[in-house]
Amino acid sequence: MPLKCFLFAGAANLYLVAAHAQQAPEPVLNEPQITVAPPDAPVPDNDDEIGFAADKLEYDSNTEIVTASGNVQLLRQGNRLRADNVVWNRNNGKVEAQGNVSVTDPDGNTAYGDRFDVTDTLKDGAVDNMLLVLQSGGRLASVKGERVNGVYTLHHAAYTGCAVEDSDGCPKEPTWQINAVKVIYDPTRERVTYTRANIELFGLPLIPLPGLSHPVGDNGGSGLLMPNLRYDRVNGFEVALPYYFKLAPNRDLTITPHVYSDTLPMLETNFRHLLDRGAYQITGYVTHGRRVGIGETSPGSTLPAESQKDFRGYVDASGGLQLTPEWSVNGSVRVTSDRTFLRRYDISRDDRLRSTLGTQRIGENSYFSLAGWAVQTLRQGDSQGQTPIALPVIDYRLRMTDPLLGGRVQFQANSLAITRTAGQDTQRAFAAFEWNLRKLTGLGQEVTFTTYLRGDVYHSGDNELTDTLSYRGQRGWQARGIAAAAIDLRWPFMGEAFGGVQRITPRIQIVGAPKLANLSLPNEDARAVDLEDSNLFALNRFSGYDRFEDSSRVTYGLEYNLTLSDFSLDSNIGQSYRLDTRPSILPEGTGLTGRLSDIVGRTTIRYKDFVGFTHRFRVDKDSLAVRRNEIDATVGSRKTYAMVGYLRLNRDAGAGLEDLQDREELRLGGRVQFARFWSVFGSTVIDLTDAQEDPVSVSDGYEPVRHRLGVAYEDDCLTIGLTWRRDYLTNGDARKGNSFQLRLAFRNLGI
Repeated sequence: MPLKCFLFAGAANLYLVAAHAQQAPEPVLNEPQITVAPPDAPVPDNDDEIGFAADKLEYDSNTEIVTASGNVQLLRQGNRLRADNVVWNRNNGKVEAQGNVSVTDPDGNTAYGDRFDVTDTLKDGAVDNMLLVLQSGGRLASVKGERVNGVYTLHHAAYTGCAVEDSDGCPKEPTWQINAVKVIYDPTRERVTYTRANIELFGLPLIPLPGLSHPVGDNGGSGLLMPNLRYDRVNGFEVALPYYFKLAPNRDLTITPHVYSDTLPMLETNFRHLLDRGAYQITGYVTHGRRVGIGETSPGSTLPAESQKDFRGYVDASGGLQLTPEWSVNGSVRVTSDRTFLRRYDISRDDRLRSTLGTQRIGENSYFSLAGWAVQTLRQGDSQGQTPIALPVIDYRLRMTDPLLGGRVQFQANSLAITRTAGQDTQRAFAAFEWNLRKLTGLGQEVTFTTYLRGDVYHSGDNELTDTLSYRGQRGWQARGIAAAAIDLRWPFMGEAFGGVQRITPRIQIVGAPKLANLSLPNEDARAVDLEDSNLFALNRFSGYDRFEDSSRVTYGLEYNLTLSDFSLDSNIGQSYRLDTRPSILPEGTGLTGRLSDIVGRTTIRYKDFVGFTHRFRVDKDSLAVRRNEIDATVGSRKTYAMVGYLRLNRDAGAGLEDLQDREELRLGGRVQFARFWSVFGSTVIDLTDAQEDPVSVSDGYEPVRHRLGVAYEDDCLTIGLTWRRDYLTNGDARKGNSFQLRLAFRNLGI
């Protein structure tokens, strides 16, 4: 024992001796300083035999009393007893153990005490000053305890799931502990039950917990979970008290009533089921209240015209099955009663909910998928009738080695049907062939040859219901043939530099493609297009299948990499030039409209695990104006760090293209640990968009979206945090304002 620990223990013992005459002894949660003897007792052949070992043994044949001393060990029916001295009366089967006594049961729980009176089966008995260290975590201490039929009963007891020693091995007070007049621990049920219990936090007594019972270990049973306390401007004070039902080893149900001071209660349920070949879960929320829409207000009223009282709720279900090593089925359902429910009750901030169901087969060289999906929009001003339903979505791919020229060949067949209740319907099918061959020259150049062929068939109706003209296509049946070929050359140069290794890689790509019938076809999946470093060398720089870049071009760039022991730098820059003179189908603002594209690049810097920095940019080829400026940076350790995110899109795209609108945004976040277990944290999101980025914007260029600030304590057995958040945007009944949340979690405690 370290000297300072020895002095601390000595002072504590003097204090306990002085206080003993004034009050009853307190249960001690620290394990005694025992030199554990090696397990040299022989393992008995059956439950009727006892394994026995000791330094000295005396036997009185007249009284049938066996006295053992010095590293005594008894082993029977999976129970092991260790002590300095043991007296065993063979007539009545009583065993009295004294001095550094410990008994370990078959489950791995170890009981320590000053004096044990047990039966010779070692299963039942009484203990003075008992400490029970549970194999599953946590410990129980009592002035007196007993075990009967494997069930422990402790009197004037305490329980904690915290460490009772510091990093130097010195005793310390646990962060929290439960004190009770009586505690019962049943290892079979893995449950602890208390009589007249109260919980102490940082040595201070909190509220009493009458009738407290909780599971221990990984297979615990039903019981209350920690409540969630929250306040916000819309709902007032909130108390959520979950109750966990263990229905079976592979099924459980959690029911959580949410009670509010300013609105009606809400009920939340979560059911989980683990199957032999998969799992699924279903979560639901339901309440009754005023459903406030996000349209115009009624004349002379502050409430929107469509405001009404009704049942409100949300369902989130997901799951999957692995039918065979190749075949699987998965799906999810997310549906809400109205567009503001999730934000009103702070469940989710998603602006679209997607439900999907599909099956897929993944082979060594093949892939097949059959799926369908539907989307519920929660965006203000979006029409649900214009939101697509895709059924079916079929995709098949087969990959093989080319037996003639070498390389890899991939065949693809794809079909998609999109339906809208009040919008354009589109059906599409295509078959594609792609061949890739990669070669290394004697000079170290990496050359990749690509050939791509595809045939498309489309059918569409109600095209006039699509507002953007370039997305409509022509009504009825349309067909398209696609052919493209590319040569991609990379030439890496490597060598030592700055104490590490650097790599400089020039890259050039030549792509040839004839003019295609693009605008006569509907555009459902290739609307969000933007030139970035990630798609600069792509064969098709559109994001989907409905548009294919029909230009012959040369793309060139430079990649640089430097790797040191604690530092790495990766950077690239590039541009492309169209060889043909026909007008581009790419819209204004994408960086690809003219023959010469904008300049794009990315730089990533890492220093140990302390600094991470990524910068992406796009520079206008003519004016050198920055069209895209994106920064993501993290500085610090896991305990103390700062994060910065900045994005500015200044693409000057056409106003009719909803997927290319400009914006500017700043995101800040950080955490500072100011003590061993204490920290403060915060984050903010600020909309910096003004009329320069968005001509129709009424913002002044500084509009906070959300602020968050909190303080937290976290050690090995307790997490407690208080968070303040302020939202600045109002969406229906999800109004802006402040909210506060208290989070409390105990380790090895089911409440």
